[in-house]
Amino acid sequence: MNKKFVLGIYDDEDVLLTAIENVRAAGTKIYEVFTPYPIHGIDDVLGIKRSRLPIVAFMCGLFGTCFALWMQIYMLGFDWPMIIGGKPHLAIPSFIPVTFELTVLCAAFGMVITFFIVTNLKPTLKVRMLDKRSTDDKFVMAIEVKEGTTDLAALSKLLRSNGAIEVNEKEVVK
Repeated sequence: MNKKFVLGIYDDEDVLLTAIENVRAAGTKIYEVFTPYPIHGIDDVLGIKRSRLPIVAFMCGLFGTCFALWMQIYMLGFDWPMIIGGKPHLAIPSFIPVTFELTVLCAAFGMVITFFIVTNLKPTLKVRMLDKRSTDDKFVMAIEVKEGTTDLAALSKLLRSNGAIEVNEKEVVK
């Protein structure tokens, strides 16, 4: 299945941000914007919602805390109770280092695994490179062309009127 894109190439991030606002205000859906470095505020301009990854991190960290406390209380209090240094079986203050480490470990692994699942990243992933200059010094706004519904001339004119230095069409084999 082939997808067709119209690419607006920009060489200034402020012009790009203004162009994104104007293109979205004109009712055109932007497929993706590629930049050589992160741009502050571009997520808000593109209308991308805030990530729920911190919620996942909190839940995984909470699981790690509960698991660490349960494991230590069970092992040292019920399974194999021993008196170590005169401390009671359930010496909660001595459980803090292990609990902290397991909380951080579960939160970190949980975030990484969730990120890979949500973004569909896998070792066999082939990255679509629409324009190689987006990794160097240009900003690329990609708009997907739907057959029969997108007017290419009007779209090209819209991008040029909003500061695009170059407008290209690209077909990508999926």
